[in-house]
Amino acid sequence: MAELATIARPYAEALFKSVAGSDVQTLKAQMGSLAQLAADERLRQYADNPKVAAVQVFDLIAGVALSKGLSLDVKIGNLLRTVLDNGRLAALPEIAAQFQALVNASSGVSDALIQSAFPIEGAALAEVAATLEKRFQRKLNARVELVPELIGGIRVVVGDEVLDTSVKARLEQMKVALTA
Repeated sequence: MAELATIARPYAEALFKSVAGSDVQTLKAQMGSLAQLAADERLRQYADNPKVAAVQVFDLIAGVALSKGLSLDVKIGNLLRTVLDNGRLAALPEIAAQFQALVNASSGVSDALIQSAFPIEGAALAEVAATLEKRFQRKLNARVELVPELIGGIRVVVGDEVLDTSVKARLEQMKVALTA
């Protein structure tokens, strides 16, 4: 949704500019956790209730985060207050994604989503990540997601680039070739 991205960009850029010299990785993790909380439909319904003040929503989110062992950094707390005061809770997941993209761009790292039909862990993941870093010519933060529909092989998404070596993709290619 382009509109949500447009709304989120100034928040993400402001947070990124404010964290110069701070522990960026900790803030990135906190933003990811807040994005997961903000994606909860019940929380969004509560926040959208006109009888509920932004301070109440902030207290609820901070309480839930604290119960999960997450102590919010002052900068993240200020961002959350601003987002809630402006009625932009729905944009928080996009803010987190854009903030992560800014952090990655500044450090020369990209996120890689590796979709596989089977779990990839430990040494096998390190080997796959090293091969992908050579292929994409940059350092990658690899994350594995299980997708049984792939049957075998992997599908890798790095930014807007996709490398699909799955059995499902090959079967689709064969289907197109046979029906053409």
